[in-house]
Amino acid sequence: MLPQIKGAAHYIQAHFPEPPEIGIILGTGLGALATEVEVEQMLPYENIPHFPLSTVEGHSGQLILGWLAGRRVVVMQGRLHYYEGYSLAEVTFPVRVMKLLGIQHLIVSNAAGALNPAYGLSELMILNDHINLQPENPLRGFNFDELGPRFPDMSEPYCPALIAKAQLAAEELGIRVHEGVYVSVPGPNLETRAEYRMLRLIGADAVGMSTVPEVIVARHMGLPVFAVSVLTDLCDPGRLEKVTIETVIAAAMRAEPDLAALVKGLIRRL
Repeated sequence: MLPQIKGAAHYIQAHFPEPPEIGIILGTGLGALATEVEVEQMLPYENIPHFPLSTVEGHSGQLILGWLAGRRVVVMQGRLHYYEGYSLAEVTFPVRVMKLLGIQHLIVSNAAGALNPAYGLSELMILNDHINLQPENPLRGFNFDELGPRFPDMSEPYCPALIAKAQLAAEELGIRVHEGVYVSVPGPNLETRAEYRMLRLIGADAVGMSTVPEVIVARHMGLPVFAVSVLTDLCDPGRLEKVTIETVIAAAMRAEPDLAALVKGLIRRL
């Protein structure tokens, strides 16, 4: 896919020649953070050569280039998922492109279910580790050495320095944040009570259907990563309720002001 990655990057550079410093991926229902960006260019995914299209409600499917908190950013307003029918190489294609554009940090957000009973609805969880239960690995296949090593280290998938800066920002802003382990599953169905119990037993604090593939690829290319989950449903079997995409989006929207403030507070500290 290397020629396609370079082709997409060249197309974007023709519209936005200044290299962005920070890449941001917005999850389900979290697209409003893009309204905080001082936009210079907005490119629909379908206009970018070889770029996969987002098909999920709550994912607008456009690449935004501009300024946020005084730094040049490229923002994915809508991400891709394995359950949409894409391979994980396709899911992570935009991360490869953003790296070639010049980003130095990657910030990822997602909507997730709270497995930890101490967590509340519409609260934020900073990821400090993850468990990968996706059915394939985005690095499977031929390795392009110019992108990264065959066997990348994953002992620190989430940058401790970025986590510390985000915690300082949250304290200064008075935002309640948790710090925990995210487990990534294929989806698109939500889990059963027994599966929630299993995920909690193996050490997860929140569960979702994204993020980990993008983080693996980012670390493969040497990008420091910060990731945060918006907790959109409670997955403790003792307080389980039926969930719809509408309730997930509503819970995400309630958390958006805190998410936007946290991300901007982190960016100001970079």
